[in-house]
Amino acid sequence: MSWISNTFSSSIGRKIVMAATGLFLCSFLVVHLAGNFQLFKNDGGLAFNAYSEFMSHNTIIRILEIGLVAGFGFHIYEGLTLALKNKAARGSNYVSNHIEQNSPWHARSMAVLGSIVLFFLIVHLYNFFGTLRFGEPIKDSQGNENAYALVVDAFHNPLYVALYVLAQAALLYHLLHGFQSAFQTLGLTHRKYTPAIKLLGIVFSVVVCAGFAAMPIYFYFFN
Repeated sequence: MSWISNTFSSSIGRKIVMAATGLFLCSFLVVHLAGNFQLFKNDGGLAFNAYSEFMSHNTIIRILEIGLVAGFGFHIYEGLTLALKNKAARGSNYVSNHIEQNSPWHARSMAVLGSIVLFFLIVHLYNFFGTLRFGEPIKDSQGNENAYALVVDAFHNPLYVALYVLAQAALLYHLLHGFQSAFQTLGLTHRKYTPAIKLLGIVFSVVVCAGFAAMPIYFYFFN
């Protein structure tokens, strides 16, 4: 078992964990965005509340939450560990200048961008998950917890809206580098397919982050 420990404690091993968990979290973003799009239904939030009720109380979903928390945990831990190691390795001007010349700013700022997203995630979970799971939220006309009312209230808070949009901008640049980098780390590169993967990464990043950012903007300005 020591070789497994040595492998995943090495830089390449940590990058593999980062890549695998990153792609897993990308799938979560798609599912989460699709569910949240029910906010736009003109039904007073009934569809969104039903979706939220299902996600909160379904046994299978609750089990899958464990994997999701683990995915976030490993991704954050390995990301911070790699960032600290890279910072320590930049002791020489040569290494620092080499990175500066050959990497876009967002590739050099993955830890900072990730930290912004993490801070937002903590606030987001406190506002919604904490209230719905551990508080006493009001019910809608169908007897479901009125998550829609919580969302509308939060999205009329200018500070929260600003934080939400800022976090999506940070996530956008985090994904622009992380998506294609994950495929490269896992060895899924080919001169024929790599350009398509890069394009897919750009489209995915823009669509997902624009979709999330559209929600607070819509409710703050138009609802």
